[in-house]
Amino acid sequence: MTNISDNYLTLADGNKMPQQGFGVYKITDQSEFDQAIESAWNHGYRLFDTAQMYKNEQNLGDSLQKLGAPRDQMFITTKISEANQGYDKSISSLKESLTKLQMDYVDLLLIHWPINTEFFETWRAFEDIKKEGLAKSIGVSNYDMVHIQYLATQAHEMPVLNQIEVSPLMSQKPMLKFNTENNITTQAWSPLGRGKVLNNPTIQKVAEDTGKSAAQVILRWHLQNGIAIIPKSVHDARIAQNADIYDFELTSAQMAQMDSVNTNHRVSKEPELVYEFGEQYPY
Repeated sequence: MTNISDNYLTLADGNKMPQQGFGVYKITDQSEFDQAIESAWNHGYRLFDTAQMYKNEQNLGDSLQKLGAPRDQMFITTKISEANQGYDKSISSLKESLTKLQMDYVDLLLIHWPINTEFFETWRAFEDIKKEGLAKSIGVSNYDMVHIQYLATQAHEMPVLNQIEVSPLMSQKPMLKFNTENNITTQAWSPLGRGKVLNNPTIQKVAEDTGKSAAQVILRWHLQNGIAIIPKSVHDARIAQNADIYDFELTSAQMAQMDSVNTNHRVSKEPELVYEFGEQYPY
């Protein structure tokens, strides 16, 4: 039976990516970081997702150095911040990120949020970054349909992944369909809806019927929808529990129950980060 460490998706460029990874947003204490990364690795996680705006690329790099695992067994994602968008700044800031991560390349590089001022120049940099081998795959984050359609008017190579907010409260079915039709993998940030959906009676009932936790059935729902996920926790028990979702399957009726929770609303008024450049949103 498939488990977390051998469950891979094939991206449009042919590269393979773990469907389930580990997010490090808001982890900044080094000792906590070390423990979380070691725990995640021991429980089978191989994808680690960070970003320039998280201000913890150095922490992740240090933790992975201490872990001592082979680089080719890891899948590392980082994201170019709004302040670093543009052709030259995207390239130079990525090189700074690689120094902090203590790596020669990242497996996946994302534009964190779309902004109008450097929209095409940033993507042109990404295409060149990939040609140089500094990133194996390139993608975007928080892009809507219009952003991807607009990008397609000038891009030589399209994003292989779009990391967006997806949870049972905001299932984003039209966006998922659009991504799939355009050979773009969807990856969910905050796949557990920041915990706000865990006590939902419908989800609690599915959890009870499967003998799993609410978090586990939510993550399983994502997997069966073909969505990549990056749940985050610093607690060993939760890290282990989030990885333990490969020994059961939700029925079509249970998947429909999970779908019924959708309200098409974000789990909070703020997106994943507090914007420093909020006046530029939405593009």
